[in-house]
Amino acid sequence: MTHEQLDLSFHSLTQKLWRDFEMLFGENGACGGCWCMHWKLRGKAYSENKGESNRQMQKSVVDAKVVPGLLAYSEGYPVGWVAIEPRSQYPRLAHSRVLAPIDDQEVWSLTCLFVDKKHRRKGIAVALIQAAVQHAAAQGAHIVEGYPIETKGEAPPVFIFTGTSSAFQQAGFVEAARPSPTRPIYRFTIK
Repeated sequence: MTHEQLDLSFHSLTQKLWRDFEMLFGENGACGGCWCMHWKLRGKAYSENKGESNRQMQKSVVDAKVVPGLLAYSEGYPVGWVAIEPRSQYPRLAHSRVLAPIDDQEVWSLTCLFVDKKHRRKGIAVALIQAAVQHAAAQGAHIVEGYPIETKGEAPPVFIFTGTSSAFQQAGFVEAARPSPTRPIYRFTIK
């Protein structure tokens, strides 16, 4: 099933849509209390804040009128999420040895994808990646990067929260670097 058949729409996460974000992420905050704060907090700051503290921090980002990403909707319900912001908004990424910048160009980073369990394997991740590129382009971005994890065979969703190489390829991204065997860096250049 392609995303056209799902009739998806995409909306920036704002205060008005916060409840939908909570509904999509559920009580556990998507993956183990993350609330999509993994790339925004380093070391102990992340592990010590899993759960409610991460939820509060993400809510404070949204309350400050910063858009940390987009929600995907199908038939009026939130079915997916993509985190997309300038790379500078992700301190953990800035200090990553494996995912260090490959050049000095300013990039927007697509750091997280989450699709509701009932809606997986329907092309929503690819549609979210494409919507993230459009969102970044509208904000003046010229390059969008993604950091998928390459897995052998099936991997639990908790391990592929950065997306899969095939999803990025389907969305028109090309591999720009491979700092480790399982961590390629994909790029989409906005014309």
